[in-house]
Amino acid sequence: MLKAVAACAVLCSNSSTSAIRKMSSFSPAFPKFISVEGADIHSRTKPDGFRFSLVSYNILAQAYVKSSLFPHSPSPSLKWKLRSDTILAVLKNLGADFFCLQEVDEFDSFYKGNMQDLGYSSIYMKRSGQKRDGCGLFYKHNRAELVLEEKIEYNDLVKSVPDGNSSNNDEHTNIQTVQPDKQKDVPPKNGSKSNSKDRGDPNDPCVRLKRDCVGIMAAFKLKDRSHHIVIVANTHLYWDPEWADVKLAQAKYLLSRLAKFKTLISDRYECIPEVILAGDFNSMPGDMVYRYLVSGNPSSNLMPDCLEESPIPLCSVYASTRGEPPFTNYTPDFTGTLDYILFSPSDHIKPISFLELPDSDAADIVGGLPNFIYPSDHLPIGAEFEIIEE
Repeated sequence: MLKAVAACAVLCSNSSTSAIRKMSSFSPAFPKFISVEGADIHSRTKPDGFRFSLVSYNILAQAYVKSSLFPHSPSPSLKWKLRSDTILAVLKNLGADFFCLQEVDEFDSFYKGNMQDLGYSSIYMKRSGQKRDGCGLFYKHNRAELVLEEKIEYNDLVKSVPDGNSSNNDEHTNIQTVQPDKQKDVPPKNGSKSNSKDRGDPNDPCVRLKRDCVGIMAAFKLKDRSHHIVIVANTHLYWDPEWADVKLAQAKYLLSRLAKFKTLISDRYECIPEVILAGDFNSMPGDMVYRYLVSGNPSSNLMPDCLEESPIPLCSVYASTRGEPPFTNYTPDFTGTLDYILFSPSDHIKPISFLELPDSDAADIVGGLPNFIYPSDHLPIGAEFEIIEE
């Protein structure tokens, strides 16, 4: 009996040692920024203006990491210690001036302090209700100064429901929900964070709109010669493909708030701020949410059906440079593009590079994410912008 126990212990020890060795043989993927096609060498070596970089990344909250949701992922790759170290290594290597992160939990215990050690200040908005994650906006304080911030709770949309108990006012866009089966949207993801049992009555607009999703808007004074002001917004819209109308309501409320925030900044600081919006929009190119987001851009031909034009012009960095990537989320059950960086076109800002993404046949993503190389089921996306000096 003792020999059997001893033999088992040796086997377990060897197995653990083997697993540790296997883990140590992997290193995180460190994507690079790729120059926009056609950018001339003179412009790259002698910038026309101030350059800054921004990365958006759904890092997959540890609260949602379960083997049952990610059976394709190696179990050790799902452990918090390994994932957190890998995520931090990726962020450090990217070194962006701004990070728009979604599904951030362990903010106070891990991200805030570790990112501060890397030279970042932060703004965090935890999701409403009992949710444990939220949106985090991190910025290098030696590159940008925070001048004003506002936080968005999409649960405020409940106040827009026209009934005897709710008020309608200028702060809320009046949204009528529609039957979800009449709208096209992204299929369910493997790592769905909810189910039909905890969503409440789908026929009650107040219940339907209360999805505990959030966002952040912040205005920054860049530390360049002209002290340009740039607005950066970060958000994570609701995930469920059957509730596409809720996502559209959130998108409309987001742009309404963003347009008002831009006006506020313009009036207070007597300027025309640049606007960048990033996040996980849980919508694919061509879906109604995506079409609405870019509908204010005169060059867009994706005007949403039976919808008013958005209050602020936006275009996608990837769509306007290399084309939207085939995917930013990669699992066996779902592969598609859900994450975007959008900016308001002007004569004073232009994207000059974008963050590369792997091909679908890349060996280190075959089988689905997350894994030892990629710590989230999403991929980071990014862009480098140049502010043109007047």
